[in-house]
Amino acid sequence: MIKKLRLKLVALSMAALFALLAGIIAGMNVINYNAVVSEADATLTLLAKNGGAFPEFEGGGGKGGLPPHMSPETPYETRYFSVLLNENGEVLQTDTGRIKAVDSEMAIEYANLVVSRGAERGFVEHYRFMRTAEGSSARITFLDCGRSLESFRSFLLVSVGMALAGYLLFFFVILFFSGKIIRPVAESYEKQKRFITDAGHEIKTPLTVIKADADVLEMDYGENEWLRDIQKQAARLTALTNDLVSLSRMEEAKDALQRIEFPFSDVVEEAASSFQALAQTRDMPFRVHIQPTLSLTGDEKAIHQLVGILLDNALKYSPPKSAVSLTLERQGKTARLSVCNGTESLIPKESLPLLFERFYRTDPSRNSQTGGHGIGLSLAKAIVEAHGGRIQARSDKDPDGAPRLTITASFPL
Repeated sequence: MIKKLRLKLVALSMAALFALLAGIIAGMNVINYNAVVSEADATLTLLAKNGGAFPEFEGGGGKGGLPPHMSPETPYETRYFSVLLNENGEVLQTDTGRIKAVDSEMAIEYANLVVSRGAERGFVEHYRFMRTAEGSSARITFLDCGRSLESFRSFLLVSVGMALAGYLLFFFVILFFSGKIIRPVAESYEKQKRFITDAGHEIKTPLTVIKADADVLEMDYGENEWLRDIQKQAARLTALTNDLVSLSRMEEAKDALQRIEFPFSDVVEEAASSFQALAQTRDMPFRVHIQPTLSLTGDEKAIHQLVGILLDNALKYSPPKSAVSLTLERQGKTARLSVCNGTESLIPKESLPLLFERFYRTDPSRNSQTGGHGIGLSLAKAIVEAHGGRIQARSDKDPDGAPRLTITASFPL
């Protein structure tokens, strides 16, 4: 449990950091890219207004007809070209005097590509283009954005690289400190388990004395309802104490569980056979389907106990005369042990995981009716997880429309 809690802390921390970094990096680069496009479009708009060229300088103002935000050096640094087309798409004029990498033939190819796209603005390779009307003709102006796009790509790679480096660094930091963060929880959990184990052993002695004294009184004074009640409650408290101690031991033994290969099918069949008579006395059909020759590596006694818990739970809480079934079969690389029984009503989906919590009940009143104490499925879950498996519950209806509950434990083979 503590190991899982630590892994969840690390996973949630890393997921939150990933979302934060992804949002920051995406935001910065989107803003950077939009700035490149906006600057290019502003330059293209100026060029389009002046017939595909920058305005001539006027007077001694230094910037001539340039916008306030544009540097006087922009006309000398910018590489651009344009193509003038008539309404039929025929080339009337090409201007490639301000770019070395593109000649008239290439300019016409780029213009035809833009015409085929039907777009007013966009990118062709690293050239940003804008299509504007000049009378009955159309001018397509291209601006070389190679340097700006290369700067954008460099910024993108650097920002992603720094984010990844910071992400990895944070991973090692949170991995180191996660142990210290959950240490108080781990210590509290260990104290709780020790208390359950120690208290269980301490309670067993007075329970044994109470039961023995009740038996002596029964021999001296005969049977009566008070002695029967004392014996019943003492037996119930003994069973609860034993289950709590078993649960605590199983949780402690997850990593130290003695694993040997044993005949899984035979153990399940043996455990199930002891419930045949009980099912008959309650007039409940009991169906068993076990795939033969299945083997499992683990604790044979614990698996035997698991089958007993699931069948005992199914027989206790099924409506009168409803069917109970047990199935063991191989599915791929897992062995699936399922116990299905009828229920009074469908169990809400959100309540199904809670069935494996200690002392949880979908119907609290059934405690007095059945004698259960809500530990069985918690112990079943501990046994399954100690074997590296998973256990889950499903509530649905059988083919006749009657509600049923299916508990399925899956074990890796």
